[in-house]
Amino acid sequence: MITLTPDPLDRERFPIDEWALSETSYDADSAGLTETLFAIGNGYLGMRGGPEEGYGWHANGTYINGFHDTWAIRHAEEAYAFARVGQTIVNVPDSKLIKLYVDDEPLIVGEAECVHYERILDFRNGTLQRDIEWRTPSGKHVSITSRRMVSFTDRHLAILEYEVTMLDQDASVLLSSQILNRQDWVDEYAASADAQPVDDPRKAAAFSERVLQPRFKRADGSRFILGYRASNSGMTIACGVDHRLTTDNDWTESSQIEDDLAKQVYAVHAEAGKSIKLVKVISYHTTNSVPTRELADRCERTLDRIESRPLEDAFTAQRDWLDAFWARSDVEVPGHAAQQQAIRWNLFQLAQATARTDGGGIAAKGVTGSGYGGHYFWDTEIYVLPFLTYTSPDVARNALRFRHGMLPAARERAAELNQRGALFPWRTINGLEAGAYYAAGTAQYHIDADVSHALSQYVSATGDEDFLIRDGAIDILVETARMWADLGFWREDGTRSFHVHGVTGPDEYTTVVNDNLFTNVMARANLRAAVRRTRGLMQRDPDAFRAMASRLHLHEDEIVEWSEAAESMYIGYDEDLGIHPQDSQFLEKELWDLENTPPSKYPLLLHFHPLVIYRFQVIKQADVVLALLLQGDEFGGDVKRRDFEYYDALTTGDSTLSASTQSIVAAEVGYRDLALQYFNSALFVDLSDLHHNASDGVHVASAGGVWNALVFGFGGMRDYLGTFTIDPRLPEEWESLTFRVTLLGARLRVRTESSSVTLTIEEGASAKVSVCGREVEVFAGRPIRVPLLVDDSPTFEGAPSTSDIEGALRPDGSVITATMPMITERYDETDTPPLAE
Repeated sequence: MITLTPDPLDRERFPIDEWALSETSYDADSAGLTETLFAIGNGYLGMRGGPEEGYGWHANGTYINGFHDTWAIRHAEEAYAFARVGQTIVNVPDSKLIKLYVDDEPLIVGEAECVHYERILDFRNGTLQRDIEWRTPSGKHVSITSRRMVSFTDRHLAILEYEVTMLDQDASVLLSSQILNRQDWVDEYAASADAQPVDDPRKAAAFSERVLQPRFKRADGSRFILGYRASNSGMTIACGVDHRLTTDNDWTESSQIEDDLAKQVYAVHAEAGKSIKLVKVISYHTTNSVPTRELADRCERTLDRIESRPLEDAFTAQRDWLDAFWARSDVEVPGHAAQQQAIRWNLFQLAQATARTDGGGIAAKGVTGSGYGGHYFWDTEIYVLPFLTYTSPDVARNALRFRHGMLPAARERAAELNQRGALFPWRTINGLEAGAYYAAGTAQYHIDADVSHALSQYVSATGDEDFLIRDGAIDILVETARMWADLGFWREDGTRSFHVHGVTGPDEYTTVVNDNLFTNVMARANLRAAVRRTRGLMQRDPDAFRAMASRLHLHEDEIVEWSEAAESMYIGYDEDLGIHPQDSQFLEKELWDLENTPPSKYPLLLHFHPLVIYRFQVIKQADVVLALLLQGDEFGGDVKRRDFEYYDALTTGDSTLSASTQSIVAAEVGYRDLALQYFNSALFVDLSDLHHNASDGVHVASAGGVWNALVFGFGGMRDYLGTFTIDPRLPEEWESLTFRVTLLGARLRVRTESSSVTLTIEEGASAKVSVCGREVEVFAGRPIRVPLLVDDSPTFEGAPSTSDIEGALRPDGSVITATMPMITERYDETDTPPLAE
């Protein structure tokens, strides 16, 4: 675990503001990080936070969710049913580019003498603003302000305002506003773009040939549209830009349009004190196959609509949308301004990653970067969907509709792997499995149970039975249950039990194992959900059940089989250690000595071959501990603590998915200080670049985990089978915690203090919850304060370590010891061999 100071940010550069992230100086060396931190987006369209002028950027990306090209995955040694089609998000034409020249001197922010510099990502207005005073090489002072917005209310719209004012002397000012296809035409300022390491699996695959084929270009006055078709996927895109220049200065204009560049140039005789304001109204439209000419017409309509009304209306609509978002989503920690700022930054990132996906997926980096190739993983269902389900259920529904749309491809994938039912891809954009390394990818069959879990959670929290029945989402439960029933098998060993072999759990440092605990526990819940929902439908609406059964060729004996498999699912338990083995052979391995592993060797995946890692008890991310959270009602309190202590000691934290889960379970089992440390690690994972790859984009699942840690961890909320309970574990340092959740259409505000919980209905009629075992029904206009009894449950100091495990005995009598692989430096041919000295 990474140990943090209470406030790990440089507050001279990033001052505390509970409703914004601001920067007071520009640092070219950290451009990749700040491009991510100051990115703006709406779930469909995203623009990284590089300077408008286009110089000195790290990865000046503009991304559209799901817009990708494909490529053939070439395996050194082929095998049947290996993933065949790679998919990578495309850096779409860059429309935010405005180059500024004063007396022919370009503004290069990283090199310029800036008398004043500030930029602000405003969480309430949804804008990125920048204010610079530049002293030119000739001594003239220039004010440059900009305001950038990607609209939450119009998913295809972005607006960029750019204002220049000569402060003390007249000058010749030139503004060159451009659309540049950076994907295929890397301009002369992109020196750092190719300096990316190629051996980090977290980064996107690079394209080797032209990706965007020009199909359309149009110039009409100061309006430009460029259209392209992706070479292999066939997806199409159009980008349109309209310009408005306002100034009392004399000016002229010129324009240019090519396949990969559209340019509108304004030459201004700028007088001191007279501002020059350029507005770029931007529209992107994409589809799987519609001709670019049609997309160009859609761009025209978007631009025409914005042109027909005051521009400020778009910014007002943005503020109104965010007011509503914060009203239902904000989490408040009074008296802790640094943490409050970081909490809101993470929640704002969730909005930017999800709000206007509108039936698309939620990528691991949202639309802030190309990390993980723009793919969708199981992270969405487990880490992001809870936030959406309880704060923005319509967005959660859209995300689940996207998974439902993948069902035909999932059925085909299951058949490829000789299984009945459906198997969702571990990583994908278009529904096809894109994970080339099957051991840590395709073998993660638990994704079926993760999708089922998210669907069941959504329906229980919203009561949206129509989504299951009318929209056919129940098909997900049926087809995933079929997969588990077919994948597993029965064994008789005194008792009859159901086993699942040859799978990988969430922990990617342990692969292709038998009876992975997380997989079995989640598969059991998946099977039970399918039984519960199909039998419930049979009783409530026989006609709907018959229609569903006919569509899916479902018979009663299948439902009986699911029930028997669920209730007989093998859940391993080691009596000697008093814990659940992560899998059937995990405890037979030697412990990896994490306490003596040099910090320079983390993450392990970048320094050790997978086979080396697989031989040890060492964990990349929460596996058993995640099961303790998601299916916590299946585990007793004492065994939860023992499980947590054992597996926490073995967890490297090499995955950003881990800290939030460990925080939640640590709080529950009594490690209160440790829970807060893990929470801070998740909270600042991107803001402080704790994993050294924030330049690739925001870790969206970790941002979702921050909300989970607040609500499920310190707020103590649980939602097992539609029963909503609250059992707070407030950190001693916090005076209170306030969060909102929407339960069956009613928005409930929960304020937790050390001695009480206050429940208030903010919207809707009523809600039922259980607070520390006391059943409560809250009605609109009648808040309820529930006193909390003195918490006499044991608490524990410090953190579990491998030293706590060493010396214990295995069932065969052998002593558990901690070791680590020998660390040697790679041999360099230029070195003198030792024996030759």
